[in-house]
Amino acid sequence: MQVKRSEIMPGVWLSYLHSDKFKTACLSLSLLTQLKRETAALNALIPFVLRRGTTLYGDMESLAARMDELYGTVIEPVVRRVGEIQCLGFYASLPEEAFLPAGTEVLQPACELLSQLLLSPATRGGLLLPQYVDSEREKLVERIRSRVNDKISYALIRCLEEMCCYEDFAVSRFGGEEEAASIYYTKLTRQYRRLLQSSPVEIFYCGRAGEGELREALREALATLPRGELDFDIGTDVRMNAVEAEPRFVEEHMDVTQGKLVMGFRLGECMEEPNLAALTVFNSVYGGGTKSKLFANVREKLQLCYYAGSMVDTHKGLLLVNAGIDPENYEQAKDEILAQLAAVARGEISDEELQAARATVASDLRALQDSQGELEGFTLSQTLDGLDYGPMELAELCELVTREELAAIARGVECDMIYFLSGPEEEEEDEDDDGTEEI
Repeated sequence: MQVKRSEIMPGVWLSYLHSDKFKTACLSLSLLTQLKRETAALNALIPFVLRRGTTLYGDMESLAARMDELYGTVIEPVVRRVGEIQCLGFYASLPEEAFLPAGTEVLQPACELLSQLLLSPATRGGLLLPQYVDSEREKLVERIRSRVNDKISYALIRCLEEMCCYEDFAVSRFGGEEEAASIYYTKLTRQYRRLLQSSPVEIFYCGRAGEGELREALREALATLPRGELDFDIGTDVRMNAVEAEPRFVEEHMDVTQGKLVMGFRLGECMEEPNLAALTVFNSVYGGGTKSKLFANVREKLQLCYYAGSMVDTHKGLLLVNAGIDPENYEQAKDEILAQLAAVARGEISDEELQAARATVASDLRALQDSQGELEGFTLSQTLDGLDYGPMELAELCELVTREELAAIARGVECDMIYFLSGPEEEEEDEDDDGTEEI
């Protein structure tokens, strides 16, 4: 599969992937803007409000009925963060016309409906409907608050917030609770119009339709898209080194029995010219799977944790290690996590570890071919990084990664933040308390 990318309108790019492998086609549209604390929640709310109704289909029931008429077409709001770029829009799944009654058209009506959602929302006096904005704002606030319910995810988020506190990356894709709670319909309408005029647009399609047919359908559907001065000054600021000479430390207490240890690292000099294949294999060797050093040593051999793993953000140049531990094992677990990184830096990677990592990441990349959603996300990520090779090509590159390349990456890694989520603080006993109560 080969992705073809072209500009179909000013500031609107189409990534086209022809495939007859699936019975449905996927079509996504993303507005791109710089992630900022003051606007992140506003931006995140927009697609959810737009999905509530259009001028032709004024509520969700009418929209659902129209999608049913299009043989079960589904269009849903999507908000993502890729590095320090916020991507918001819609993801559509539509049946392939080859499997429908002869003469049935779905592609063009689906493009028209997508355009309706984006460009013709339900309004009153030119403003987004207050009841839709208020309803979706409360859902957004609850979505932000609910992150604390998953303690593993919460600990990762908190580590990033503290580690990148001077950077836009500290802001989540949904923004902050305070900013979300302050949104009202006139403010949101202004931001919506501003985004339409200034945001570059990325469209992805995977399916059987011809490229010319698709381009024409999209041009017609988006003919009224307002275009002002486009903001191409968006991107991700990569910090090479740790903020301070020694890792910063943050500990928080909650009602948990299992401690959550997250260690944040800067990837360092390798981010000057990132080698995506080497970074992917490095993560797999270090902590990206059941064959990794963290799993085999920190969890299985030394039994210092309930789980241990790592992940790499190649856009921002970060490595995160997360582990579930008993609080009394904190120091030993932390030291062993660092020791395993040092082992990689010395090139102490067995042939079995290297081959297992190569094979695992190559297999995972090739498996992307079986999921349109995964292909869409991969393509958007590659596009924003300025890369033009697909998962199959990346898989082949991963199979050629050497031990020396992995060691070089590890030698440049610096620990920047240690975050520990532990149980409630123990109350200090009053030395003067004789066990009697005052009357």
